[in-house]
Amino acid sequence: MEYRILGRTGLKVSEIGLGGEWFNGLTEEESTAIVDAAERNGINYIDVFMPQAPTRDHLGTALQGRRDRFIIQGHLCTVYEDGQYTRTRDLEKTKRSFQDLLERLHTDYIDVGMIHYIDSEEDFRTVFEGPVLEYAKELKEKGIIRHIGMSSHNPGIALKAVESGWIDVLMFSINPAYDMEAADTEISDLMEFKGMEQAGLAADETRQKLYSACETTGVAITVMKALGAGTLLQADTSPFGAALTVPQCIQYCLDRNGVKVVLIGCHTPEEVEEAGKYYRTSPEERSYAHIFSGGSRIRMTGRCMYCNHCQPCPAHIDIAAVTKFLDLAEHQDTVPETVEQHYRALSATADDCLMCGRCEPNCPFGVDIRENMKRARKIFIKK
Repeated sequence: MEYRILGRTGLKVSEIGLGGEWFNGLTEEESTAIVDAAERNGINYIDVFMPQAPTRDHLGTALQGRRDRFIIQGHLCTVYEDGQYTRTRDLEKTKRSFQDLLERLHTDYIDVGMIHYIDSEEDFRTVFEGPVLEYAKELKEKGIIRHIGMSSHNPGIALKAVESGWIDVLMFSINPAYDMEAADTEISDLMEFKGMEQAGLAADETRQKLYSACETTGVAITVMKALGAGTLLQADTSPFGAALTVPQCIQYCLDRNGVKVVLIGCHTPEEVEEAGKYYRTSPEERSYAHIFSGGSRIRMTGRCMYCNHCQPCPAHIDIAAVTKFLDLAEHQDTVPETVEQHYRALSATADDCLMCGRCEPNCPFGVDIRENMKRARKIFIKK
């Protein structure tokens, strides 16, 4: 397992985390077996949005004696009513459900208190101008939650939250198909990839701006829906007409700016082990370039997807890294100092580019790499 720093929280987190939804309906023994497998594979991040009492109880039992070995992302505003999960903005219901979470997990703190599921302007105002955010801030002041987060599927709303300065962690839905959906796509249409038609089969700029904003401000992204609920893993259900593997989906997410943890829903210990195989696959096996190739239903051109399929470079430039820093810099009025420092720390930069063009025929996305190198030279002027 490899680890990243969860943005400005400073927490050291596993690149792969457990998505909690699949704990629903499991027995205590089954839940414990999954947590055992997670620990065995070095996974230390678990998302818990589920309000169902048995699910919380079983997970609490599984964590006993090792709570400090895991970082828990627990949600505010999820309740269980009339035999089903629902989202609420009622403060008293929110307080009761969160206290219930603490008690059933046998803990007195949650590492990331995640304000649950904000996708609309109206809901954003309700939460950020109302008592829910104040309650989250109060919990943080008392140390009951260590950091405030928010979950969303809407890049515009997510960006507003990032720019507000109040959240440290953003739980956001990312995969290759979602990144090509129109920014204003409703969640029900998003899940069926209908927004790809609205977006004109091109990478959505709002999402790219969001990822860059998270990277530069230190707001960490934890990824949900990385596998598209499994639809991306089969050619007949994938909108690309080509199947991806679990490692390829994980790699795609980890290549996005701001991403620190990819949450994988696992129903069995074997599925945890399957996710852990990511680290035993080669770069070639992790490559997702084939879904945008000429033989698939969709061909993406013009935007660097940071896959490094363009390598090798005779000047030993990490082209994906240079382009990432270029994208981060161009989304700001001035180049952030941290971005420039990371760029300068590269063993080779755009200044070393030979302009030979050997990389460009290898790029599956038709990126004008030499033009990107020119822009990087201009924006990161030697001092």
